[in-house]
Amino acid sequence: MQIVKADLEEDNLCDLIDREFNRYAGKYDIRVDYNDFCFVAKDDDKLMGIIVGHSYYKEVHITDLIVMEEYRGKGVGSALIRKAEQEFRGKGFENINLTTYAFQAPKFYEKMGFEVEHVRKSTDEKLTKYFLIKHLD
Repeated sequence: MQIVKADLEEDNLCDLIDREFNRYAGKYDIRVDYNDFCFVAKDDDKLMGIIVGHSYYKEVHITDLIVMEEYRGKGVGSALIRKAEQEFRGKGFENINLTTYAFQAPKFYEKMGFEVEHVRKSTDEKLTKYFLIKHLD
């Protein structure tokens, strides 16, 4: 056996991964329905912030939320979170989840209604990792 580093896009592995995830889940009568999402906030042509992630099974996972420094504290991050919630609410998804580090934004997400599910402590307190969830109705 040989193990080598691969490029998902260049080696056309994304389709294979999707096909195999769906095939395996199908054996258990589960639908994967994996979909990426991306929303951006703009001020004319200037990028203010971006939220990206994916939905699958019955959950939504936010992988990144970035607000440009000059727009922080002005409601951009909150608006992007609300847009993601609006996009998925009422469509059979049970929750939105994400992770963040202590130096990033755990308090912001709690203010947005997310609950801390788990905290993974680090020897560097700033790198303590928070796992958060917000249940959708």
